Amino acid sequence: MGEMFYITHMNPLANLNPLMFGRAYKAERRALGKTQQEIADAAGCRRQTIADLEAGRNVSLHTVFAALTALGKGLLIANARPDLDRLHLLADPDDES
Repeated sequence: MGEMFYITHMNPLANLNPLMFGRAYKAERRALGKTQQEIADAAGCRRQTIADLEAGRNVSLHTVFAALTALGKGLLIANARPDLDRLHLLADPDDES
């Protein structure tokens, strides 16, 4: 079985981009044992649209919300700026000399 990719395991300072979102969505869908077709049926779109979402391609925001709902998930807007407690995570350990 392939490696699971979850947003919670990402670097907290990393910018989420469409490809990362798609990979995380696909991992969650698979973990729940759902097929792309099942999600597409529940979201009211084509299976190819779910494949596009998982590949990081451009899909409508309405489709993203419908696909998340089909997984029983939602969207949380969080602050992506580092706080002082996490600022050290930006430093490259190889630069410390």
